[in-house]
Amino acid sequence: MKYWLFKSEPGTWSWDDQWAAPRKTTEWDGVRSHQANNCMKEMRKGDRGFFYHSVNEKRVVGVVEVVKEHEPDPTDTSGRSKEGFGMVTLKAVAPFPEPVTLDEIKQHPKLEQMVLVNNSRLSVQPVTAAEWKVVCKLGDFKG
Repeated sequence: MKYWLFKSEPGTWSWDDQWAAPRKTTEWDGVRSHQANNCMKEMRKGDRGFFYHSVNEKRVVGVVEVVKEHEPDPTDTSGRSKEGFGMVTLKAVAPFPEPVTLDEIKQHPKLEQMVLVNNSRLSVQPVTAAEWKVVCKLGDFKG
């Protein structure tokens, strides 16, 4: 299993929206970064991810699971990519009992190399197994 982080502006799509979606499931579409799209191509069913509120909140607020692997994104009409951009389908697993802020992540010595710390603009990014454990412990997430 691999781990990921999905960033979303809470005013556009929030954890509450994800949790309230039918079957807690939604297509993660609209990604227009080749690097983020490449991350989604690597995802496999059962992979887990942090749901991260960006902009003003800057915090991990929940956990999602990949339930459908990369497929073409029908919202991509740009024609900028030969293959087009893709999407995955995510299901909400559980909220974080204690949201973990970007400041907490930046201050933790075991998270210095986390992509979120070093490339905060990337909307979908990998998380190592060690980083996953540390962030889950910080957020009191047992799942």
